[in-house]
Amino acid sequence: MAEGEDGAALMRLMRARDRDRFLTTLFAPADARDSLLALYAFNYEIARAREMVREPVLGQMRLQWWRESIAAIYEGGPVRRHEVVEPLAAAIRGRGLPRTHFDRLIDAREADFVAEPPADLAALEAYAEATGAPLVLLALETLAVRGKAAAAAGRALGTAYALAGLLRAVPFHAAAKRLYLPSDRLAARGLDPERTIFAQKGAPALSEVAAEIAARARAHLDVARAQRRDLPRRAVPALLPALVASRALRRLERAGHDPFAPELRRQDGGLGLALALAAARGRY
Repeated sequence: MAEGEDGAALMRLMRARDRDRFLTTLFAPADARDSLLALYAFNYEIARAREMVREPVLGQMRLQWWRESIAAIYEGGPVRRHEVVEPLAAAIRGRGLPRTHFDRLIDAREADFVAEPPADLAALEAYAEATGAPLVLLALETLAVRGKAAAAAGRALGTAYALAGLLRAVPFHAAAKRLYLPSDRLAARGLDPERTIFAQKGAPALSEVAAEIAARARAHLDVARAQRRDLPRRAVPALLPALVASRALRRLERAGHDPFAPELRRQDGGLGLALALAAARGRY
C-alpha cells in the first residue's frame, strides 16, 4: 500500500473506531499526522485484545502477535502485511521512536485478562498510567518534543485520559461483566456489583466512587497543564486529549457522576470546535 493510501486508510479506521483521538490528529502538522494515526491505531488494536475473544488465552496470543510485530520492526525483520503494522513501522523508523514505550503498552494490557478489579485506587492509577502514559510520550516523540516537562506532561495526561476513559466505559465493561473500579472503594460503600453495575443500574454509592476517580483524573490533568509554559507549541497536538478528558469529566459531573446516565451515551457534539479553538490558542 502506498504511503498516501496508508494515511487515508488509517484516517477511515480511526474516525470509525477512536473518534476522539482521530479529531486531535487533525491539528497536527501534515507530515506527522500519519505517524500519530498509526500510533493511535496500534493502541486501539492492543486495547481491544480482551474484547475480541471469549477465552483469555486467545487474547494473550493477540498481544504476543503484536510483541512479535514490534520486535520485527526494531530488529530488522520482515514487516507483517497489516493495515496498522505497515504504517506503524514507517512511523517508528521515520521518527526514531523508542521501543520501550511500545513494549510497556503491550505488557500493561496483560492486566485486562485478570478477572479481579483493581484492589484500590493506587492500583487503578498504576494501570491507567501504564496503559496511557507511554502512548502520549510516543506522540510527543513523534512531534520531536522531549525533556523533563514533556515526560511529566505525558505521564500525567496519559493517566488522566485513561482514568476518564475507564469511567466512560463503565457501561461497556459492565455488559461484559468486567470491572475496573477499585474493589476497596466499592466494599467500603457496601456496593454489590452484581446488583448495580452488572445490572446496568446507577446508585449513589457508585456515583461517589466515580466522583473520587474523576477527582484523581482532574488532579493529573492539572499536573499536565502545569507544564505548558515549558513546552513548545508543537507539543499541543499530542496533548489535546487533555481537553477530551476534561470535557468527558465535566459531562459526568453534570450527570451526577452516574456512569449510566442516559445523556452520557450521546457523543460530545462540541468537541471538534473546542479542539480547534484550543489548538489555535496553543492550549490543551
